[in-house]
Amino acid sequence: MVMAAGLGVRMRPLTDDRPKPLIPVAGKALIDHCLDRLVAAGVELAVVNLHYRAEMLRAHLSQRRDIEIRYSSEDDALLDTGGGVVKALPHFQNEPFFILNSDSIWVEGYSSALPTMARLWDETRMDGLLLLASMVSALGYEGWRGDFRLSATGHVSRVPDRVISPFAFPGVQLVHPRLFAEPPAAVFSTNVMWDRAIAKQRLHGTRLDGVWLHVGSPQARDDAEAFIARLGRA
Repeated sequence: MVMAAGLGVRMRPLTDDRPKPLIPVAGKALIDHCLDRLVAAGVELAVVNLHYRAEMLRAHLSQRRDIEIRYSSEDDALLDTGGGVVKALPHFQNEPFFILNSDSIWVEGYSSALPTMARLWDETRMDGLLLLASMVSALGYEGWRGDFRLSATGHVSRVPDRVISPFAFPGVQLVHPRLFAEPPAAVFSTNVMWDRAIAKQRLHGTRLDGVWLHVGSPQARDDAEAFIARLGRA
């Protein structure tokens, strides 16, 4: 699933005339960066949730022939991250699936992130597997405490007060539909379900071997393009 329904407020004025997933980075729309990663990992179906300027996203994605694309419309109201996934769950037929934020791209290191997550996945122990990125090398991430802690056993937990973690969440996860069982409301954040899984020790994580580029603002977009251009000249 590719999360693409947001309003892109922080990306203005670039999103005044288009949805954020269609903002170009290094000559390619953000959402195509995501879909290309999924295709390379062998994924055959992607569900894209839609809200802001949905018709533009549909028109753009209609040109792709390398992956089946279905839509989960949130025309009436945005459902937040958790509610958006719950609405799309019937498409996945109770099978594990990736969730990618459309404003999150990364440069691969020695190993490829999505195939690595697929190899590590163990649904007997996991309800969710989060990709975690080093804050030292991340571009565009504005936090300083980190998003999660990662134990030696691969379990994920929250960062306590007055503690700093080296890991940020780059918006990439592999989940089983049961992670979203018994939703608290129609509109809710995935954080609710993560906390439930943490309490049961069923939320795991793995490190990104590469550099995360969070493209959440016009300046972050420019920084990401400059970084990719430097790699091309290296």
